[in-house]
Amino acid sequence: MSTDRRAAKETSPSGIHALKKSAELVKVLEAHQGERHAIVMQDYPDPDAISSAWAHKLIAARFGIDCDIIYEGRISHQENLALVQLSEIALVRYSEGDDLKHYNATVFVDNQGTTSALTDRFAALNIKPLVLVDHHELQDRITAEYCDIRKIGATATIYTEYIREGLLELSKSNISHVRLATALMHGIRSETIGLIRARQEEFEAAGFLTQFVDHTLLEDILSVKRAKQVMDVIQEALANREIRESYSICGVGYLRMEDRDSIPQAADFLLTEENVHTAIVYGIILKSDREMVVGSMRTTKVTLNPDEFLKEALGATEQGRYYGGGRRGAGGFEIPIGFLAGIKDDDMVRVKWRLYDQLIRSKLLAKIGVHGPSATARSENPGTRTIEES
Repeated sequence: MSTDRRAAKETSPSGIHALKKSAELVKVLEAHQGERHAIVMQDYPDPDAISSAWAHKLIAARFGIDCDIIYEGRISHQENLALVQLSEIALVRYSEGDDLKHYNATVFVDNQGTTSALTDRFAALNIKPLVLVDHHELQDRITAEYCDIRKIGATATIYTEYIREGLLELSKSNISHVRLATALMHGIRSETIGLIRARQEEFEAAGFLTQFVDHTLLEDILSVKRAKQVMDVIQEALANREIRESYSICGVGYLRMEDRDSIPQAADFLLTEENVHTAIVYGIILKSDREMVVGSMRTTKVTLNPDEFLKEALGATEQGRYYGGGRRGAGGFEIPIGFLAGIKDDDMVRVKWRLYDQLIRSKLLAKIGVHGPSATARSENPGTRTIEES
């Protein structure tokens, strides 16, 4: 970075904040040298989480801290799988019974504990959160010794700022550094829709990373084709969508856990339809005897806040934890099925789907402010994917 650009950055509010937080993180990591930490990602990690976690692992290694990047759910989106496999990122998928007691502390990146089942597992072992870095709205789920939560485009942007401030010196001759820069670039792009919704910080981060990025690797990650299962869910969404006031809403029935990422992909696809500014797709995810309604929201409407929309539409548990949340342009929700989970009778399975489909749809439509029958043609049997088909 040139002297003039460095001076401008250091006197800007965002630059001053980045310098301050970077210095604070150094002090925290220095105080915990020689420890072993678990970097906790959300159950279904995305490129922003994966790249940020990897960046933290490499930064922490400079302070003699050994980190494992750990998650409990599944990586199923084809781009995310390509990112992990082509970049050779070492991740640990938690399985029931795995020993977590050997960790000294936890690090939460791109989440605040609300989207990871590991949060309660570590809490039960009295293993405290040490670091929390995220770009979503403050959720008050966990507290950490070091906290950096900003209204910014991506967590990968924050970690790129740490790197720019000297917490990790990247080298073009180091293959891990090149792959990390590529992963961070992908994380920033994915969170900002190819930089369309980027802020100044994202453009500055992308400009810095460009000199290290392997553009062939990035192209390979972005060019992975959709799986057949994803295309089937998109077809279901197209057949059963209901369009009201430029909102496209659809339930896609039952899905296997490994096909969970087809829901946001279907929402992305519905958003491309003419005169649609918001798409919401949901289905029931099956995991052994556990079931939950999982949904995804995408919007191009700049005045629509997905976080507020989903929290107000779907409400919260008795403990005050919201079923949904989001950021600019995107959101998601999870609603446990609970007592009705595990029903195998075909008739009851269909009744259960219709119940949840109608309940969620009515809540979403009420939030939009419309009632009554739709003028949009829909399938006579919405959400027709059954447990057998999933």
